[in-house]
Amino acid sequence: MNNTLHKLLRQASQLTQSGRLAEATAAIQRLLHGRQPGAALTPSASPAAAPDVRDGGVIEVNTAGTAKLSQGEFISGSHSHQQLTRRYKLYVPPGHLGKTLPLVVMLHGCKQNPDDFAAGTGMNQCAQALGLFVLYPEQAADANPSACWNWFQHQHQQRGAGEPALIASLTQAITQQYNIDAQRVYVAGLSAGGAMAAVLAVAYPDIFAAVGVHSGLPAGAASNVAQALMVMKRGRTSDTPAISLPTIVFHGDADSTVHPHNGEQLVASARGRVPGQPQLEHGLSAQGQAYTRSIWPAQPGRAAVEYWQLHGAGHAWSGGRAEGSFTNPQGVDASAEMLRFFLSQRRGS
Repeated sequence: MNNTLHKLLRQASQLTQSGRLAEATAAIQRLLHGRQPGAALTPSASPAAAPDVRDGGVIEVNTAGTAKLSQGEFISGSHSHQQLTRRYKLYVPPGHLGKTLPLVVMLHGCKQNPDDFAAGTGMNQCAQALGLFVLYPEQAADANPSACWNWFQHQHQQRGAGEPALIASLTQAITQQYNIDAQRVYVAGLSAGGAMAAVLAVAYPDIFAAVGVHSGLPAGAASNVAQALMVMKRGRTSDTPAISLPTIVFHGDADSTVHPHNGEQLVASARGRVPGQPQLEHGLSAQGQAYTRSIWPAQPGRAAVEYWQLHGAGHAWSGGRAEGSFTNPQGVDASAEMLRFFLSQRRGS
């Protein structure tokens, strides 16, 4: 991503926290698409309502449940794979027809759903500004009463099985249906969703170009409920599967739900044993919350890694909006920073 766009994303972070997101997103969109101020946006067409079959899964789009937005559409659907079915929401940006655009898969935390997660992160507004799709798979109540992704169960921790396989299949289906750029597909999540994003990064590096984990845990950190509770409280003490993808991690150092050591372990699993000190950046959000950003640039045989330690922050999406649950509006804008990191990565590059 060029420096001008990076600066605009940082400005958008500040404008978001001061309630002026529309101004920031409109400016970024005009820059990206070469529009003059005041130029009209191109409306997007509704997708076909017919079921679509991709990679052994069945996807059904419910256009009757489509939310018509002036800056895009928020579509409801469901997807089945290997006897599992999950609902989802998909943000479709305006003017997408005839273009090959990126996709971000967003995995909500416990006691959340796609609408809540989208509202709290403001990711759809950022996606509208940058011209990309956002997919929100939804955990089913009969799979977990608290709507948590089952990152701590062995049957949901590997390639080709369980929830990771279903999410991967859904991602591939959406990628094909909407002519998504397959080299620019990213996955991110909060808490249990962050832990599942880490699982997907390990299991499907051939699908995702980068991963973002907010207040989450490493892949394979637990294999049952008792272990999960222990790791959430104390952190993992032994090695976890390596992440080969570019990785960005956010974790509050006052998180009493998922111990901050889990964020450190995630960074370690992405960095491997390569020596070297990170570049450090100390700063404040627009609302005055301190952070430390550690940066390990990409090098031969090793992907880029960023670690944002959010000082004084608890278990909540940094820079989030009060409309959603588990958000910290005082913090640095994690949504904008994740997108800045993601869009500088391509799979296979």
